[in-house]
Amino acid sequence: MSWARIMAPLSGGQGDVAAVAAGALIAEPFGAELAAVYTPADVADVMPWMGEGFLGGVQTTALESLKEATAAGEGNARKAAEKAGYAKTRFIALQTPVWAGLSAESRLSDVVVFTPDPSRGRGPLAEAFQQMVADEQRPVLIAREGLKVGGVVAVAWDGGKEASRAARLATPLLEKAKTVVIVAAPKASSRSFDPTRLQAYYAARGVKSEVMLLPDKGEAAPALLAAATKVGADILVAGAFGHPRLQEFIFGGATRTLLNSDSPSLFLSH
Repeated sequence: MSWARIMAPLSGGQGDVAAVAAGALIAEPFGAELAAVYTPADVADVMPWMGEGFLGGVQTTALESLKEATAAGEGNARKAAEKAGYAKTRFIALQTPVWAGLSAESRLSDVVVFTPDPSRGRGPLAEAFQQMVADEQRPVLIAREGLKVGGVVAVAWDGGKEASRAARLATPLLEKAKTVVIVAAPKASSRSFDPTRLQAYYAARGVKSEVMLLPDKGEAAPALLAAATKVGADILVAGAFGHPRLQEFIFGGATRTLLNSDSPSLFLSH
């Protein structure tokens, strides 16, 4: 199993250089294509509130300004893609309808890479992050300081659907890892599960792993983050939004805790 296409959405802003660099870092060990996808604000989303109450000249000026900003953003994003110097980079500028184009590109990508801000609801790509994780259910990698392939990867495991999906989709990453640690907190879960089953799944695919059981009965996310720090994890693999999104939005949830942490980098799948 391998990854052949890594996608990095770009906004035309300052975060693009880091996003492309992270995408290249993930793509290079697999010899994968890096799709640097410029995702501008969509004129079609702006048009509905530019109807009644707008004078023709004002509306035209606003649209022209948006087009100029989009063109400038595309130029910045293209420069960021070129700056990475990764030979297999392909630059793509999305057109209206932007969100449909973003969905289509993500469905043909193995992993979608973001910097931390979009995952925390900040910046122009915040909605794109939500679209990728929750709506398209694509595996995403949130690249943080210290990201590397070939180091230590911790896999959060509770036997659930989201965790199992993330654990399976991350297999190519684990095949490159120096150390894989399956982290489980049975006392913090209502499920009954055996982490050695996942260990056997990985072993059948040539991936050696260790099992780390957490004794805590409290919140799972802080315990997982502490365990990831203890084993020196470069990346934490976890399922995202195991509860309905509205419930997670209101009550927080383990996913929100992981997203608000500073390290390690996260590989998430819903």
